[in-house]
Amino acid sequence: MSRAPYVGLSVTSGSRRATAADIVASVQREISSGALPAGSRLPPVRALEKQLGLSKNTAQAAYDELVARGLVEAREREGVFVMAAKTARSIEAPITTPPLPDFVAPALSRPDFTPRGVTNLSTVFIDPELLPTERLSECARSVLREKMPAQYDVQGYQPLREAIAKRLVARGLDVEADHIVVTTGSQQSLDIVARSLSRKKIAIESPVYAYAKLLFENLGHDLVGLPLDPFAGLDLDAWDRALASKPALAYLIPSFHNPTGYSYSSAELRGVLELCAKHGVAILEDDWGSDMLSDGEYRPMLRMLGGRNVLYVNSFTKKLLPSLRIGFVAAPPELVPTLVATKRLSTLGNAWLTEAVVAEFLDRGYYDTHLQHLQRSLDQRYAACLAALDELMPDGVKWTTPGGGPTLWLEIPRTIDLAALEAHLARRNIVVSNKSAAFLGEPNLHGFRIAYAWLAEHEMRAALTILADALRTLG
Repeated sequence: MSRAPYVGLSVTSGSRRATAADIVASVQREISSGALPAGSRLPPVRALEKQLGLSKNTAQAAYDELVARGLVEAREREGVFVMAAKTARSIEAPITTPPLPDFVAPALSRPDFTPRGVTNLSTVFIDPELLPTERLSECARSVLREKMPAQYDVQGYQPLREAIAKRLVARGLDVEADHIVVTTGSQQSLDIVARSLSRKKIAIESPVYAYAKLLFENLGHDLVGLPLDPFAGLDLDAWDRALASKPALAYLIPSFHNPTGYSYSSAELRGVLELCAKHGVAILEDDWGSDMLSDGEYRPMLRMLGGRNVLYVNSFTKKLLPSLRIGFVAAPPELVPTLVATKRLSTLGNAWLTEAVVAEFLDRGYYDTHLQHLQRSLDQRYAACLAALDELMPDGVKWTTPGGGPTLWLEIPRTIDLAALEAHLARRNIVVSNKSAAFLGEPNLHGFRIAYAWLAEHEMRAALTILADALRTLG
């Protein structure tokens, strides 16, 4: 049987010798333009390598890639042929239209990221210029050279859990890899802990991380407020009265509190542990920010002082790359199976690839180097922010001094309406975030976060100048 004649290929290359990628791109372009219709036979490998001066491996690699993309098919003893394009099925009218389900939307605030051209003065994220994108990409390329596993570990990629445990032990925590559940950011850690509770009652600081409060409310928990004033400290007598109502759990952010930037003193940490022991209240510690503080500002953790019974949550999301979405919860070994089972119900398991990339990043020692650079940069931005606030802000405005990290709290006079201030600044393309959703009941503070980690120093000063002018105008 005679073979069908093959067509000639025109290959465009940016170098003297065509690569496999050049061949793939040229064939794909000619198929799309109609120059290579379905059924066209491509040149044999030997003919193509002779035409273009290629090695056999290069030509074969190009054809293998075209087959993998579904553009051509290799027929035994006949050659390589262009495949027919898949046509989309026509959309038919439905037989009947069922009703939509009734949804209840959670009371979420504005999107996490602001559009280009808008300055966000209140975001909790870090300037992407300070994040290790190149080294993360290097780790991703290394991981992708390995054979990807077909199965996943619901508890989390074992090498990542081992690397996390090693870091926590170095910080003075009694943790093993089997005590850790890797999650999609810290938010999933909070979710699986809250879902696993037998009693639906949680004590939270007020204010608190707004998305934690909204999550707990959405899951049907009764919430008990623990008043927190970053300018006066913790009112442990008020906490004593609140914890006497016997919540199942106290969710606390003792180091670099979100949204105020406050960190508990050593005496307050011990006082909180004593109150929770007195009233039989378990503790979930969210330690999202302590490793962004410089060594001189380091504070001990509840997990360190209270031992294994303190559930501990942390995340790489904001410190490495928000799009990675890697967090974890460390729990006593007897609770881990329940947390894993609860996680399995919602996600079955997480993506191996992102967990493997973070594990590689930790294993190479990149994370410690990155944190050192990040702490220095944040310290510089923090100092510049404090200097600008001291110079620019009108009387009656005060702010917290967290010692580093990405944000602080700015308290403004109650004579200034927050909604009016937001609208005034929005007209100048400045966003501040009214954190009313962070409070349980009537807010005891009147202000918002200032995000010095997100902005370069000149951008921060320009935005604070506009803010100061607005405060004087509205005050």
